This record gives sequence, structure tokens and C-alpha cells, in this order.
Amino acid sequence: MKKILITSALPYVNNVPHLGNIIGSVLSADVFARYCKSRGWTTRYICGADEHGTTTEAKALEEGLTPQQVCDKYCKLHKDIYDWFGIQFDEFGRTSTETHKKITQEIFLKLKENEYIVEDFLEELYCEKCKKSLADRFVEGTCPYCGFEHARGDQCDKCGHLLNAIELKNPKCKICGETPTKKSTKHLFLDLEKLQPELEKWIKQRSREGFWSENTITYTNAWLKEGLKKRCISRQLKWGIPIPLKGFEDMVFYVWFDAPIGYISITAHKFNDWKDWWKNPEHVSLYQFMGKDNVPFHTLIFPGTLIGTKDKYTLLYHINTTEYLNYEDGKFSKSRNIGVFGDDAMQLGLPADSFRYYLLVNRPEKADTVFSWDDFQDKLNHELIGTLGNLVNRTIVFLNKYYDSKVPEHDLGKDEEEFLYLIRDQENKITNLLGKVKLKEALKEILALCANGNKFFQAAEPWKNVKEKEVKEKDSKSNKKRADNALYILANLVKDIAILCEPYLPFTSEKIFKQLNVKAKKWDDLGVLSIDKAHKIGQAEVLFNKLVDDEKNKLKEQFSGKGKKEQQKSKISEGSYGTEGKKEVSVLARSAREGKEGFNLLNLKVAKIKEVKNHPDAEKLIILKLDLGREERQIVAGIKEWYKNEELKDKKIVVVTNLQPAEIRGEKSYGMLLAVEKAGNLGLVTVKKAEPGTQVLIEGAKPDNEIITLEEFKTVKLKAKDGKAYSDDKILKAGDEEVIVEKGVEGKIR
Repeated sequence: MKKILITSALPYVNNVPHLGNIIGSVLSADVFARYCKSRGWTTRYICGADEHGTTTEAKALEEGLTPQQVCDKYCKLHKDIYDWFGIQFDEFGRTSTETHKKITQEIFLKLKENEYIVEDFLEELYCEKCKKSLADRFVEGTCPYCGFEHARGDQCDKCGHLLNAIELKNPKCKICGETPTKKSTKHLFLDLEKLQPELEKWIKQRSREGFWSENTITYTNAWLKEGLKKRCISRQLKWGIPIPLKGFEDMVFYVWFDAPIGYISITAHKFNDWKDWWKNPEHVSLYQFMGKDNVPFHTLIFPGTLIGTKDKYTLLYHINTTEYLNYEDGKFSKSRNIGVFGDDAMQLGLPADSFRYYLLVNRPEKADTVFSWDDFQDKLNHELIGTLGNLVNRTIVFLNKYYDSKVPEHDLGKDEEEFLYLIRDQENKITNLLGKVKLKEALKEILALCANGNKFFQAAEPWKNVKEKEVKEKDSKSNKKRADNALYILANLVKDIAILCEPYLPFTSEKIFKQLNVKAKKWDDLGVLSIDKAHKIGQAEVLFNKLVDDEKNKLKEQFSGKGKKEQQKSKISEGSYGTEGKKEVSVLARSAREGKEGFNLLNLKVAKIKEVKNHPDAEKLIILKLDLGREERQIVAGIKEWYKNEELKDKKIVVVTNLQPAEIRGEKSYGMLLAVEKAGNLGLVTVKKAEPGTQVLIEGAKPDNEIITLEEFKTVKLKAKDGKAYSDDKILKAGDEEVIVEKGVEGKIR
């Protein structure tokens, strides 16, 4: 049996995922991963944060944060939401690691070496007002293919066509709303046209072997029929993976070039055996889950990228896509308070499995579907409670009440054997459906099995037979035997339901096993009568509570866009700037830091000063433009009295990168430099050799990315002694280099 490698599309971490996002990839992949692991197959489920691109830069501008701070903030929120939903990744990583940078650049250089990278001039849009090239999410206009008026600069969300921004009709800058001009710039392109013959051969074979859906095959073949064209993979942005090629040093890779490589780098960052998974196609089957708009990136561009390296990469085996999940009469919108988002679901008091069930049984596999509170109530009350919950509860209650919680002896007859055959036949059908990744159909079969269990219970009428007081002893024993047989079979059926439910409803499965008083079983125990006579079961508990009309109507109103959400909910963007320019840290951020103290609160990095200018409204302040390796930042510093502007240029200083941004006399400051002031003198905390972006640490430290306040920073003990920087008597280092304090100033570092 081959190893099973599963990925779900990396979510952008510049937003809060809604229920449609969750069913679109991570939840669907989780079900299949849990199934594979229950089968005993060697399985790894990989996902992570897609941190680059214009979506992140745009969000940073919107929130007054740096791109890195945006990613740190939303990555934590995404992971908390997925944990609450029971999404069981083997690794949820990030694309901001050095591992990702290294592997992405290596793949690019292999493509360049194999002559699949070409240089060409690209006419692009430029905003004169913002002084910025407008790629991807920084521009919006009318799609030239379908006429959709809000198409992005890289893709139309309505018809799915990939676009170059220059193709948009009536384009507008998303930052200022102005109409951009056109500008010609040299860029790098992936030569998909040259890769097409090999891609076509691979797709023809793999789509058949990997049982791709008809929609996926049709969509992919339409691209091939039209003829693949070279695809621009460079962007004039600061936030992203730098291009390691002379003449393109100021550019980064297009996010859809580096993001799929994240599947590989996230695995490599966590596991030393990553090549056994990603460079082992004979022994690994790759299953990828995503929304329908991601299909061409995974059937054409990402495989083409890997094929072009001429290395032996594991390529896509099965692709599993969903259409869109809409909300009631429209689309999910956080800003307009329409629809349930992940952080909302966590606060409502409804169990995660109720959402998991509804999303999976309503999974938009072949057409768009709708989240409706009326339908949610119906499926919760009549299917989860009325069918599955009813079978489990009535079986365990009956055993508790009439059998002293012990599984009875049995002597199965023809009728019971026939029912067992029916059970095993249905379980085989469910297994085959899951093997083909038909998640919705398999779930419906599980409910059908529960319904058959309820019919069997009803037909056996054990409530009559255990109370039978017939005069004829022979008949009485016969009726009691029938009840015993029924409860013996039902106890084992409930055990099977717990196994079958685990991929879909993991929390419910755990509760059922607890009530049965047995250790959680795996798939190979399906159909096995492993709960034997005299086994002592636990006490019955209700699995789900009904959703009544009043509560349902309140929920409909709450998420209709008509009213404000309850104020007590944690929102990562809450907080307001006060008169002192300090922003309150959200409940979520504070709770994330529980247990963190001292140096571990900080995220210190080396920054190179690129530009120095005087503050326009403050004599003693200067504005520094910093290079942090993979990003640039501006900070405001009060060091003009001790350092001349020309002295500071190109100096490598140490900066607190996770300090809450502040506005100082009208200028934004995204961090704070470290320095020591004593007896009228001030010395900066600096390094000589370390590269910009290098993490500054002490031995044993586990630095935090969560945003902190100035007051929290002041609780950290930092000091200068003998020209070096210390925390808790441990010296600060940037890599192997010891951090120094200029001018021999000693005392507290602030």
C-alpha cells in the first residue's frame, strides 16, 4: 500500500475564514485523512498559511500593520479556528520560513537551468498617485471574458479565468480609486507553452488513474485546448520570496508560484524525512483538496513547475474540489455581518460536530449549495438527533435500564444473521465510497445505516420481550432470547457507527466510545462483533441538544447583516487608539500569550537602516526606513540628540518587531529600536555581520510573534554590560554573533 500524502489549499491569512472556506478544503481533507489513518495507512496531512502576495500587503495597509504582523496575527486565529473544528493536521505551517525561501529559490533555479524560465517585457498598470505597480489584488476592473465588474488583477472570481491586470476593462486602483496608467517592465515567465506536451501526457494518464471528476478534466482540458501561455511569476512588491537572479533583486515571486511549493516546504520544515514523501512518486499517492477556483494551479501550473525541474517529485494523484457554499440569500461578508465565520461558530454554544455534519452533508460537490439556518435546524434535529443520536441513545439507555449495563448473551438465528449481512454490506459500500473520496455520499450511507438500525430495534421490540410474563416458560425464554440477540447486535452496531463517524464527527465518536466503555476502535474492527457478552458499558448521555425555533430565529437575525454582533465576542481587530497613541491588545492576542513571559514575549530581529530623515513635526525625532530581509518597515526614534543622520545609514540595529504599531506626532511607527541611555549618553544595540531579518535570541528562548504593548515590553529584563546585551544573564545573539552595545553605555536596554 502506498503512503497517502494529503494537502488542503493553503488559506490566505489576511482574513477570518467563513464556513464556505472551511468546507472548501481543510474540513474535507480532514475527513479523508482521518479515514486513511483509521485504515492503518501511513498518512500525512499538510496545510499552512499562505502569507505572501498583494492580499497581505493590502490588509497591512488597511490595518496599519506590517505584512509580517498581519500574518502573525491571522495565522494564530486560523489555527485556533481549525483546532476548534477538530481539524487534525500533521502540520499546519507557514510560507514565511527560511525553509520555504530556500526550496522555492532552488526550484526556480532548476527551472532556469532547464530553460523553462524566460525574460520578457510586460505591460502593467501603474498608479501615479500611489507611486505603485498594481498587480493582483491592488487593482480591480471588468473581466474581459464574462463582464464581471469586480474582477481582480490576477483572476476573475465569477468565471475563473486567470488574468493579467492589463487585460481588465475600466481598471481602478484599489488603494486610492484612481485610474492607473500603463507601464512596460521586464519580468520573468514560466514557459508553460514549452511544458505543455509533457503536461498533456501526464494529465491524460493521471486523470484516469486518480479518478478526477468530469468537471476538473473538462476545465483542465479547456486550458490545454486553448494552448498554454507563458505565465508571469514575478511581482514588483517588497513582501514575498526574493528572486535570486541578477536584474530582478527588487522583485519577489508571484504568490501562486511560491504558494503551492509551500506544501513541500512546510513538510520539510517539520519533518526530516520530507523527501520520502515529496520525492518518492512510486510509493506515495498525493491527494489535494481545494475550491474550484484553484484547479488550474494544481492540475497545470504546480505540476508543470515540478516537471520542469526534471527532479523526481511526487505529483498530484487525486484532486478533490468543491463549488461554492453561499449563505442564505447571498454571500458571506464579514464587513456586512452576513454569514457565520469561524470565530463566530466558536462563540455560539453549538458543538463543532453540528457544523461539521451540516457542512459535510451539504458539501457543494457538483454545484453551489447554501447554508440555511432552517435547513441546519432540520438536519440537526431530524438526522443527527432523530436518526444517529436516537440509535445510540436508545441502545445504551436500554442496556443501562434492563441489563444492568451489561451486554447480554446471544444465540443468533437466521433473522439476526441476515441483518448482520445487511450491516456489513452497507459498511463495505461506505468504505468503497470513502476510498473514492465521495465524502457526502458516504456520510448519507452512514445515516442510512443508522436508520436501518432504528428499524431493527423497532422490529425486535425488546421493550416487550424483556418484560414478557407469558405463562408458557418456553415462549418467555424465546422472547427474552430475541431481545438479548437484538441488544447484542445493536451494541456492536453502535460501536461500528462510532468508527464510521470518527472521520466526520470526531468529538461525537469519542463520546460514543466513552458511553460504550471501550477504547476507540479502528476501521479493521468494522463488522466484527468485538463487544462480547457481559461487557460493562457506561452511562447514556445525550449527544446533541435540539435547536428550537426561537434560538434558530435569533441566529438568523444575528447573521443577517441587520444587527450588530454581540460585543463580547473576541475580534482580533478590536481596540482603539487612545490619546497616547497606544492600542489595546485583543482578548485573543492576550489569551494566546498565556504562559509567555520575559524574553519569550519578544520577537527581536536585525534591521539595516536604509534611509534616515527628520520628523517633520518634532525636533528630536527621526524617521528610519529599515530593511528586515523580507520586508521593509518605518519606525520613529528619539535618538537625534546622540546620532547624526549620516552616522546611522547602513547601521545594523536590533528592533522589536512585534510591538503594537503607534502613531507618533503624525507618523506611523512599526516597531522600536533597542538602545541604552545613561548619564546623558545613548548607545544603540547593534551587530556587525548578521544579515537583515536574522532572529536575535538568547539560549533556550522561544520567541513570540504575538503583538505586545509597550507596557508588556517594559516587563522584559534587558541590560547592557561590558559592551554586550543580556537578558536574564544570557547574552543576546544574532545567529552565532554576539549582540553589542555601542559607546560602552551600561544599564537597562529600552
